[in-house]
Amino acid sequence: MTVQSETTTPVFDVVRQLSALTLMLAGIFGFYYFADWSLLYRVLALVAVVVVAAFLVLTTDSGRRLWAFMKESRIEVRKVIWPSRQETTQTTFIVFVMVFVVGLVLWLLDMFLFWGVQMLTGQGG
Repeated sequence: MTVQSETTTPVFDVVRQLSALTLMLAGIFGFYYFADWSLLYRVLALVAVVVVAAFLVLTTDSGRRLWAFMKESRIEVRKVIWPSRQETTQTTFIVFVMVFVVGLVLWLLDMFLFWGVQMLTGQGG
């Protein structure tokens, strides 16, 4: 017999997420409400609100999972072997050449078909 367990979000996590959302909305409202204040002070206050809201979200279960995912993603990005400048330049050049060749072939095909339709309909001179 297999027992399936459902993961339920604790009430406190929902309260924290709603608090963070409310705080963000209040911060955005305050940013525009205090438009006569210095832009520096408004931006600093908005950054502080974002930091507090992010802290609230990251203390929830889903926030901890998101943080773990971001850390694992950073580790995976470090494993990527990035192409050198020469490889990137060569690949870009090959792409440009292929786009030009395909464009030329399509243009010639279009001209041939246009000529064929003109001959079939008797519109050609």
